Amino acid sequence: MLKSIAALAAASSLLLAGLAHAEPLKVGMITTLSGGGAGLGIDVRDGFMLAVKQSGNSDITVVVEDDQRKPDIAVQLADKMIQSEKVDVLTGIIWSNLAMAVVPAAVAQGKFYLSPNAGPSALAGKGCHPNYFNVAWQNDNLAEGAGAYAKSAGYNNSFILAPNYPAGKDSLTGYKRTYGGGVAGEIYTKLGQTDYAAEIAQIRDSGADSVYFFLPGGMGISFMKQYAASGVNIPLVGPAFSFDQGILQAVGAAALGVKNSSQWSKDIDNETNKAFVASFQKEYGRLPSLYASQGFDTANLLLSAMGKADVKNADAFRDALRAADFNSTRGSFKFTSNHHPIQDIFVREVIKEGDVFTNKIVATALTGHGNHYIDQCKM
Repeated sequence: MLKSIAALAAASSLLLAGLAHAEPLKVGMITTLSGGGAGLGIDVRDGFMLAVKQSGNSDITVVVEDDQRKPDIAVQLADKMIQSEKVDVLTGIIWSNLAMAVVPAAVAQGKFYLSPNAGPSALAGKGCHPNYFNVAWQNDNLAEGAGAYAKSAGYNNSFILAPNYPAGKDSLTGYKRTYGGGVAGEIYTKLGQTDYAAEIAQIRDSGADSVYFFLPGGMGISFMKQYAASGVNIPLVGPAFSFDQGILQAVGAAALGVKNSSQWSKDIDNETNKAFVASFQKEYGRLPSLYASQGFDTANLLLSAMGKADVKNADAFRDALRAADFNSTRGSFKFTSNHHPIQDIFVREVIKEGDVFTNKIVATALTGHGNHYIDQCKM
């Protein structure tokens, strides 16, 4: 661990040297800090701010606002940040419906948007833009990893469900793309729903041999607790959003053994990730989640670009972002031509370490994976 922290300090020193002539840059972070999805936004914010703190860069200012998971509030905040705060870069949005409300207008006004989470297909395909970069994934990606795992596990009759919003639709599309088996039932639930008795009854009677569900935040906590109490014992599969570090502590033993897909895990074996996990835990008193890792990587991508170009020179700054010259918690990091990551998608299993529920990598579902929408993006 000491070696990892030393490596982090060395990396920070190199970053400081590269940023010696950085021009001031202002970031507007719009994220969810209240309500059922607050844990996700808090982790993105904390990961981002940890990277900024470690860099020691005094030329970056971050303005943080709570979107309350409401598209109209997110739009108001974006307008305020662009027009009054005069931010150079926007980031932070968790939910894809909020991203669709904010990102197209922001990039059309010449601002850069770096997504630490939401990756709707509409912004990867025909709605792509040179100023839009996703540092997390395209929405389909973790679902594609889960589908690939389900296929390898021999499942051939999955019941699938997700909330009725862009990320939910992308998730079920991605799962079906790589899973290739039959579908016992397909349900779109209400975003923010907390009662899943009707859905669980349908699952029980469906004849399914597996259940794929995408329910992030409080939705996942509610579903997992109710599913465990129902006595239905059909195996569950899902993306990491339903088995996040924060969710697992609320769900508890009901999640043990469940397989989930993720592009990040705390046990990825590289020096940057080891140092990140240790420093995040020291700073905040809790283990990081994939959301925290995404915030951390987003900030370090931005800092790397600042070390190479002035944000006022949009072409040069865009090239610096495309270069992705930073040490990611995921290891090697490159962008596709539509500005989404090329990365491995892992299979994780929920375990218990001492008194803490967490995940460990047990397999790799997809290697060097890009996204389905590259050919639709004309830029």
